[in-house]
Amino acid sequence: MGTFDFGVGAAFWLMNASALLCVIYGVIYWNKDKKEKVLDTSSWDKDEDKINEEL
Repeated sequence: MGTFDFGVGAAFWLMNASALLCVIYGVIYWNKDKKEKVLDTSSWDKDEDKINEEL
């Protein structure tokens, strides 16, 4: 453990930097542009009334 290998050190720091960037990206874009589509239930009421009349 006496000598420093540049390749191992670079890999270690780049791995930590990429993990940190992933966390920052996740925090920034968490639930961004997440709009759930609202279903049109008015047609459901009409269909249900039609089915109930047929019964």
